[in-house]
Amino acid sequence: MAVSISAVVLLGIIVFVLIRGGYVRLSNALACALFGFFLASTGAAPTIRDAIGAVTSWISSI
Repeated sequence: MAVSISAVVLLGIIVFVLIRGGYVRLSNALACALFGFFLASTGAAPTIRDAIGAVTSWISSI
């Protein structure tokens, strides 16, 4: 759970910086966020969660 909260905070900061810098418009960021919420309710969510968990555990072991 701590990894997912950290990922949410990190990605939120990145999106904020991109919107603030003018690289991404607010409507595009909202579309991506909605896509993420809908993707989380599909059958692909456990696979994505496992892949992210594997990458973060690999990074922490370095």
